[in-house]
Amino acid sequence: MIKCGRPCKGDEQQSRDRLLDAALQLFLEHGYGNLSMETIARDARVSLRTIYSQFGGKAGLFGALMRRCSDQFIASLADDCALEQALLIFGRQFLFRITRPDVLRMRAILIGESPRFPDLATQFYEQGPQRTLDHLAQYFSRQQQAGAIVGIDPHFLADQFVSALRSERLQRLQLGLEPAPDEAEIDQWVRQAVSLFLQGCEAAKP
Repeated sequence: MIKCGRPCKGDEQQSRDRLLDAALQLFLEHGYGNLSMETIARDARVSLRTIYSQFGGKAGLFGALMRRCSDQFIASLADDCALEQALLIFGRQFLFRITRPDVLRMRAILIGESPRFPDLATQFYEQGPQRTLDHLAQYFSRQQQAGAIVGIDPHFLADQFVSALRSERLQRLQLGLEPAPDEAEIDQWVRQAVSLFLQGCEAAKP
């Protein structure tokens, strides 16, 4: 018996993931400007109407890929553990994701093509960096209310923490001057960044 109507939520999520997976591979292979929506729809086995209704267009689809990536480390920022431990967990997830070759390649595509496609730059920043900074700022604000962090603008703290994590090393990775770090290297990298960051903003313990 053939079932009609809307698919269940599990099927919808699988279809969305399949579409995003196909789009990611196509963006990596063809870049942004040279990739047609028809090609994406064909490879993902969905209709053009589905892509436009879910994402609004190619820029929205690219933004959804950035959001899916940022979801993976934003979700790790927990209030139910000590400040230092929470930042270590977040930092490891953040650095592991942004230093993967596919993510570095996507950043290169963005840098190369955003002058011609301003919507691409907007989607990337809003769904990736800005969303991450906003979640961090909210977390730091809650930590200030709990007395764990001194009263510095939480948005400034978020910006400084992300900058400390990325450091100059991210640029070397982006340029292909060194290989992607493994988990042990990332752990050491994060521990140093978190330690230095907390020296500047952690409240004195009574």
